[in-house]
Amino acid sequence: MTEQTQTRVTEGSPMGDLGRRLAARRVELGLSRGETAARAGMATGYLRHLEQHPGAAPSRGALLKLAAVLETTVSALTGGDVDLPPGTGQAAPAPEFTELSRTECGDLLSTHGVGRLAVSTALGPVIMPVNYSVVDGTIAFRTVRGATPSLASGRPVAFEVDRIDDVFSQGWSVLVRGHAHLVTDLGEQLRLAEQARSTPWAGGRRELWVRIDPFAVTGRRISV
Repeated sequence: MTEQTQTRVTEGSPMGDLGRRLAARRVELGLSRGETAARAGMATGYLRHLEQHPGAAPSRGALLKLAAVLETTVSALTGGDVDLPPGTGQAAPAPEFTELSRTECGDLLSTHGVGRLAVSTALGPVIMPVNYSVVDGTIAFRTVRGATPSLASGRPVAFEVDRIDDVFSQGWSVLVRGHAHLVTDLGEQLRLAEQARSTPWAGGRRELWVRIDPFAVTGRRISV
């Protein structure tokens, strides 16, 4: 995260579901609060109010303007699609398919915090979501001994992240294939903990670190 982005994130802590979604989406697009408000034709103070007050109740007209500026939908801003799987939108009439370079894949991997880990188990292959960080070109995540993600240790695995934009029927995906191993060195564990983007969303004590050393990284993008 750049210093500019960090500044934008801390322009007053967002509160409430709508506030968090507004702030997260504009930061994702690289927009300041002032820029977003100007494009939506509203006062910066009003947008600040929407982001910081959980009881804020904007009109549908205001939500439609914000959704247009933030290239999303009112349903996405208000959390109405939180339980819907990605990809429910219609395909674009003339999509453009491109392969991503290794550098582009690395940049996209570094912007995310949740990916899908594919690992073999005694009952067959399993895919699990995990919170992760990119450290020195490797994928690192925390788990607990005996949990499915811990079974990745000592095995070849696949790891995938993606971003799907239903509004514009576009998105990208990055696939990492590599060898996973437990991190047993205490110094390396502490370094990984210091550089971790967040704690595991699943909660609990998850102090077992696993790293994936990639041997192949590929990606693709669909745009309109």
